[in-house]
Amino acid sequence: MLEGIRVIELGTVITAPLTGMMLGDLGADVIKVERPEGDPFRRSHGDDYGPTFVAYNRDKRSIVLDLTIERDRKTLLDLIDGCDVLLDNFRPTVLGKLGLAPEVLRERNPRLIQCSITGFGATGPYSDRPAFDAVGLALSGVASLFVDPQNPEAFGPTISDNVTGMNACCAVLAALVERARTGRGRRLEINMLEATMAFSPDAFTNFTRAGTISDRLTRVATSQSFAFSCADGSLLAIHLSTREKFWRALLDALEAPELGADERFANHLNRTEHYVALRGELALRFSTRARQEWLERLADADVPAAPIWNAAEALDDPQVQALGAVCETRHPVKGAIRSIHCPILVDGRRPRAQMRPPPLLGEQSVEILAEASQSRSHGKG
Repeated sequence: MLEGIRVIELGTVITAPLTGMMLGDLGADVIKVERPEGDPFRRSHGDDYGPTFVAYNRDKRSIVLDLTIERDRKTLLDLIDGCDVLLDNFRPTVLGKLGLAPEVLRERNPRLIQCSITGFGATGPYSDRPAFDAVGLALSGVASLFVDPQNPEAFGPTISDNVTGMNACCAVLAALVERARTGRGRRLEINMLEATMAFSPDAFTNFTRAGTISDRLTRVATSQSFAFSCADGSLLAIHLSTREKFWRALLDALEAPELGADERFANHLNRTEHYVALRGELALRFSTRARQEWLERLADADVPAAPIWNAAEALDDPQVQALGAVCETRHPVKGAIRSIHCPILVDGRRPRAQMRPPPLLGEQSVEILAEASQSRSHGKG
């Protein structure tokens, strides 16, 4: 759907690379501009093709440019002349110091959509501070929804980075739609702090509307979400939400009418108030049978439930396989690469018929430079 759209990605780590990959999955030609040492994630496992780099950099071509050198800055400007979108996740002042300030780029290419991804935005006391995922989670208040204050520890997947990249992709797509109508480029600014706060708006409206300070149990109590260990030591999850029918179905699956007669659990508000007690009662019952038996009972009763898989188990799940969620590309040097498909279907098909494997450092430098030279010779941009 984005065939003919060219994106220049000045990005490392996750936020801008994820944005670039999402645009690439939708058909854009994404050129990843890397420093001579490459994206730091390349070396996440010791070589230049680490799994974390591979996870966020398919459907791209790589060129090496040292933007501290005048010649390479000129090459970048030549590329920008002929591109549609410029992504960066530098601190707010970096591009200006390199002679690539927004007004300079706008003058060269008025149709250019500039997308600046930062930790804290371009104004305010934190604007020039470094920011990574844990910082965004902490400052936004979202970490408080996970962390046990009695035993604080960081854990789990990246959230701030990913939701920031997704917001950036959404903004770029909107700007492309507008440009098709007006011919005008835009400068977009997305910061990790606001994107992470926007990811969990209910915590803030719970406070502003009800005066509730949410913690790690607030959401799961309201939504009646649980995780249990079964008799065989394996784990499962249940999410009843607010509908009474799922509570009644769970009682049927458990053969536990006594829980339905308990005043503490008589309705959703009571079950929310007494969440910890209910969790304990349910945990005792789930500990009596193996997970597979419980899953069959829960499915028969139409209770929203699932096994808690690790990554390897999730890849083998029959529903994941039926969806074709796992894709495979092949790099001529690195071989087969399995990753997770773009989760969008367009008329029943993935938006890109042939995905490009993540590039080696500077793998397409020669062809990209040749394209830029050809564009100059034809007077494009």
